[in-house]
Amino acid sequence: MVEEFDYIIVGAGSAGCVVANRLSANPKNRVAIVEAGGRDANPWIHIPIGYFRTMHNPSVDWCYKTAADSGLNGRSIAWPRGKVLGGSSSINGLLYVRGQPEDFERWRQMGNSGWGWDDVLPYFRKAETFEGGSDEFRGNDGPLKVSKASVFRPICDSWIEAAANQGYPKNPDYNGSKQEGVGYFQVTTHKGRRCSAAVAYLHPAKSRSNLKIISRATITKINFEEKTAKGVTYLNEAGQLVQIGARKEVILSAGAIASPQILMLSGVGAGDELNDLGINVVANSPGVGKNLQDHLQARVVHKCNIRTLNDEAKSLPIKMGMALKYALNRSGPMTMAASLVYGFMKTGDHVATPDIQFHIQPWSASKVGEGVDSFSAFTSSVCQLRPESKGTVRLNSPDPVAYPTIAPNYLATENDQRTMVEGVRIARRIAESKPINGLIKSEYKPGPNVESYSEILDWIRNTSETIYHPTGTCKMGSDTNAVVSDRLTVHGVKRLRVVDCSIMPEIVSGNTNASAIMIGEKGAELIQADN
Repeated sequence: MVEEFDYIIVGAGSAGCVVANRLSANPKNRVAIVEAGGRDANPWIHIPIGYFRTMHNPSVDWCYKTAADSGLNGRSIAWPRGKVLGGSSSINGLLYVRGQPEDFERWRQMGNSGWGWDDVLPYFRKAETFEGGSDEFRGNDGPLKVSKASVFRPICDSWIEAAANQGYPKNPDYNGSKQEGVGYFQVTTHKGRRCSAAVAYLHPAKSRSNLKIISRATITKINFEEKTAKGVTYLNEAGQLVQIGARKEVILSAGAIASPQILMLSGVGAGDELNDLGINVVANSPGVGKNLQDHLQARVVHKCNIRTLNDEAKSLPIKMGMALKYALNRSGPMTMAASLVYGFMKTGDHVATPDIQFHIQPWSASKVGEGVDSFSAFTSSVCQLRPESKGTVRLNSPDPVAYPTIAPNYLATENDQRTMVEGVRIARRIAESKPINGLIKSEYKPGPNVESYSEILDWIRNTSETIYHPTGTCKMGSDTNAVVSDRLTVHGVKRLRVVDCSIMPEIVSGNTNASAIMIGEKGAELIQADN
């Protein structure tokens, strides 16, 4: 027997939780959401600083790794993605960044009707309740709680002042009328707790009788009759294959890695590649798994002559005090996001809007999630906002539990290389400015011996890491490499959509979780309108 629903949502991540909530709000819709991970019961998920414990933890993280990348001098790097209710919104750094209005205007100009800035702004506003209050840009009655910074550090305050002295303006709301400038990040927390997509959207809906949450269920394929999606098959926790049916639509919200993987396993992808793996071709869609984009970060570290979080994390009494403060009133360092301060900046007059982003952290570590350094230090992490380089996600096996090959193709263009090098140089110039220069003992990374363009670029290739923003692998558009239409329906088949960050034709200029939730809001409305 095949249990039937009106809608089946694959993936309970940032977008999937939104779609599940909005569709099940209509009691006439019977909705199932299928998630490969488990419940978000791990307490470290809900403590903001808990990403130190959840990232790289296989119980809640897929723990992907990339293929060896020539742009990184042949290195393979870790690509964390959430494997739990809430998806990556349950393990991410909690930063709320929409991107630039120009990002969405470019989407519209690429032929995607309804995706310009004026089109998407209402969904950003609909999604959020912003602690700073509502205006023409900000919302005040949405499920997602967005808070202003509650933790401030002298090293971060000094960095903001130094950046301002270098001509970068202070900006009280980078999600408002303009993005450019420096200041403290906004975060997806509420009263000292993480506000993931599961907390905001799925938990309030889980008691609805018309919504079924199926966890620890790995999708093996979408079931088609001819070219019409009729349901999915999944592998449950007991190792059994289970089929469920969809009377109206199947909605893929599994993210930029798993959504194209599931499409290809189901016969939607480049026909020659699928034939090579013995997979029956349902629809020849050569763009599936292509157009992969991500933000790469280079982490500049300076040793300090004042105490930073490095010192506090090494002191047992201080750590006990942090825990007590959090337990008593949900405040203190345990409410910190992955970064405290932002900088959206231009590398020169050749760009109209910021093309780099800084994440300033009052701590340093050799690897994120693996403990802090033994000395006082802070980190200026810089990333290029709009990389030209594009990679791929490809199947290497028809086995649904085998990981696909992730090839980001970082730093493949001269512009990407030049922008990252200039970002490192800007980090150095700010560090040499008052007042922060008085708090710095020395540059630790890349170090004073790394000076020339080629030396800085080589250091970036040898040390940079992802900043966890994979997008674009089920590109929205109408060209031959587009996978979905501007209504997010999959080209070449019926009753199947993709609603997640994989539909981005170009990556947004900033952290991607806010846009994933916006896509979920707009996608849910498109689904309801079309049905």
